[in-house]
Amino acid sequence: MPPACDTISTVTCSFEQARAAVLKEARARRKLPAIETIPSLEAAGRILAEDISTDRDYPPFPRSARDGFAVRAADLPGEFQIIGEVRAGSVFSGTVGPRQTVEIMTGAPLPAGADAVVMVEHTTRDGESMRTDRTHQSGDNFNPRGVEAKQGTVVLTRGCRLGFSEIALLATVGYTQVGVYKKPRVAILPTGDEIVTVAETPEPFQIRNSNAWSMAVQAARAGAEPVILPIARDNYESTYALVKEGLECDMLMLSGGVSAGKYDIVEKVLADFGAEFFFTRALIQPGQPVVFGHAQNKLFFGLPGNPASTMVTLEIFARAAIELLSGLDEPLLPLLQARLSREFKQKTGLTRFLPARISEDGATVEPLGWQGSGDVAALSRSNAFLVSEPDREHWAAGEMIRVLLK
Repeated sequence: MPPACDTISTVTCSFEQARAAVLKEARARRKLPAIETIPSLEAAGRILAEDISTDRDYPPFPRSARDGFAVRAADLPGEFQIIGEVRAGSVFSGTVGPRQTVEIMTGAPLPAGADAVVMVEHTTRDGESMRTDRTHQSGDNFNPRGVEAKQGTVVLTRGCRLGFSEIALLATVGYTQVGVYKKPRVAILPTGDEIVTVAETPEPFQIRNSNAWSMAVQAARAGAEPVILPIARDNYESTYALVKEGLECDMLMLSGGVSAGKYDIVEKVLADFGAEFFFTRALIQPGQPVVFGHAQNKLFFGLPGNPASTMVTLEIFARAAIELLSGLDEPLLPLLQARLSREFKQKTGLTRFLPARISEDGATVEPLGWQGSGDVAALSRSNAFLVSEPDREHWAAGEMIRVLLK
């Protein structure tokens, strides 16, 4: 076992610089995962590994967009003879002639000869005749054949995440199975003598291993297969052995051991694996002592041990790397704008990610009181993080501010 390094160069970045570094280095070093074929209905949340094309025109026929009457637009307005009816799933076999109409339902094929649909609420019916005072242009109130997509059009591209609308599109074009990228294995390594397993009863000076659980959930949500390793104790031998095991996965995330304390040895151990550190500190709160680099051709993150710091740094930095390793082309950070429900003040110098609750309609956000980055209860009450600019001290109630959704 090589000796521990004595010095690690400190590389401090702003939030924007740190995230840019993660995206740059993760893109440069990623290898797309292997592809597996699974049932499309089981593919929600997975990353698509093939382009999906249409098997026919969509819609495959001129499709009515309204309940009403199919007519020739040139005959409007006036009185029309009703010569039939057509519903979705059926076809009118005849042809609409001058001053003739066919009652039509939404989704039904437009009859031959018709080139517009008059909405039913704009008509008056009397037996087998219909009258309307409306005028229309040819093409009104129906969708022409192929207007959504022509046969052979690529409608889903490799590298996108499959959500409910994408699964619906797979069903629409007849894909019962689909190729997706295999999930990268991401090792999760909690560190610290003060940590005990969740099942244990902690002493007053100990805490349960909540970080590994939150990290596993966040990693899985980003598209990874989380691998939770045993707790690394605050000694070189334990940390070295578990870091070695973690580097056998596709990516390694550590929690704790990256501050400037006497027993924070993670950076030293990583350096002995030939690590290159892209940054070792970010000007954010919580989460300043966050580390990002690579060792033995694997990306790693050293996340601070306080729960809020762990959650925030994983979400704003490590998640993007996981998504890229999963095959996603464009990782996004869901930053929105909302109106402050009350005044907010801060000291300048750091970009802050503070627990908050965004209103049901998404219009307003309320900063929550909390007791620092170890306050898991406050984090559980939040549904977002308020995100402040580092060069501003004060926001009045009603002003717009950035919000990161959880």
